[in-house]
Amino acid sequence: MSALLRTSAKAPVRAFAFTRTQFQRRTISSTRAPQKALPFSLNATGTSSSSVNGQNKILRMLMFGKPGAGKGTLSARLVKKYEILSLSTGDLLRQHIAERTEVGRMAEEIVATGGFLPDDIMLKVVTSKLDMLHNRHWILDGFPRTLGQGKLLDDHLRSRNTPLSLVVNVDVADEIILSRISDRWVHLPSGRVYNLSYNPPKVHGLDDATGEPLTKRPDDNPEIFARRLEKFYASTSPLLAYYKTQPSRSTRVSTLTGSTSDEIWPQLDGLVRSSFPNLKERAEPRGQRLRHSLQEAVLGRPDHDPITKC
Repeated sequence: MSALLRTSAKAPVRAFAFTRTQFQRRTISSTRAPQKALPFSLNATGTSSSSVNGQNKILRMLMFGKPGAGKGTLSARLVKKYEILSLSTGDLLRQHIAERTEVGRMAEEIVATGGFLPDDIMLKVVTSKLDMLHNRHWILDGFPRTLGQGKLLDDHLRSRNTPLSLVVNVDVADEIILSRISDRWVHLPSGRVYNLSYNPPKVHGLDDATGEPLTKRPDDNPEIFARRLEKFYASTSPLLAYYKTQPSRSTRVSTLTGSTSDEIWPQLDGLVRSSFPNLKERAEPRGQRLRHSLQEAVLGRPDHDPITKC
């Protein structure tokens, strides 16, 4: 996360009292992390009694996952398929600063002096948008990141009678992510990500859409990954445990496991469809519908032609 999003919150680390040497040994060589350090066996905590079969439920979603687990890719797939708003904390903060709002001016002063943004300011940045989306489906990206932030957000949403309805943890083994980031290349202008193992570019080293060169992210190396993973365990594990233990009938908490985004996507899609059956899929763009209609008219044959067998 960029410097804009750093906060002063300090997540409790008492439950993760292992040395850096032990952490790195577990991260790189072990195929399974100790259960004590990974409270990720999260299951559904129930659904709201006011929304039988999910017919009236609004998707208010958080997605967590280790660095490189693919949560960004999975969120993008949901937004592409369904009428869901994706809210980036970084984008919201930059908008406040650009528009010179009260919160934006406060944040700009803190950032300019190299300070950390307090949780209450980050909460105002996020909720100033969420409070306008009473009947809209959304996924929030970048907040909360710590237990303190999670409690603040939870209290605010419940006070507005708009509680979280789904918390998803994307659980991918450490060694799989480490192998994945070693093969990862990105097109920085667009953010498109390629992997030489399972999602290679059509032309080696070049972006499929623009033909521009691909590059490596500066943090795609084992040493930096280990530090990011250590921070995830210290900050996000207690937050996930908090959501799991909350006596909530409105928030469902679920863990999805797999090795790749393609493997996890059907689980996520099925979870969202079954929990929120009123969630609408995005309409096909008019231009694309028109092209399909013209093709059918010109070809004058059904989709599965008995002659050409295609």
